[in-house]
Amino acid sequence: MEEFLQSLPALAAQKKKENQQYFKKLKKKAPKDLDRKVLALHEETFEEVDCLTCANCCKTTGPLFTHKDIDRIARHFKMKPSDFIDEYLRIDEDNDYVLQQTPCHFLGADNYCSIYDVRPKACREYPHTDRRKIQQIGTLTVKNTAICPAAFKIVEKMKRNIPM
Repeated sequence: MEEFLQSLPALAAQKKKENQQYFKKLKKKAPKDLDRKVLALHEETFEEVDCLTCANCCKTTGPLFTHKDIDRIARHFKMKPSDFIDEYLRIDEDNDYVLQQTPCHFLGADNYCSIYDVRPKACREYPHTDRRKIQQIGTLTVKNTAICPAAFKIVEKMKRNIPM
């Protein structure tokens, strides 16, 4: 897995234009059963890919934290939301709350998340490849192929199994 992770950004960069074109076509005319097909590819891929052997998303990127996320996690730590923000978050250029630094403070050496049960919505949904209407998040999906081995594999399977 480590070797694949190291080559992933370069592989994703090589495929970026092709993937962007694929999602552009997909957005124009998505097959009726796209959601079902992509969900099957997502489930098949996550039978092969174990997030606990990777955790690249937690090591290299930070999720957006909604106000609901902040309230829930602060309550978990028995903190005031403002104290949680001060200790762990910053406001980015898009005016969103994000982690002050990566890797994620809540990621353990064993790749387990110490706040897994209350983790942000963005973490629960990552890499977003089981979402309905994936054609609407093509830009995000292509971006995630450089970070997440599963997202990369799912997009490659989509291009083979759902031709445009």
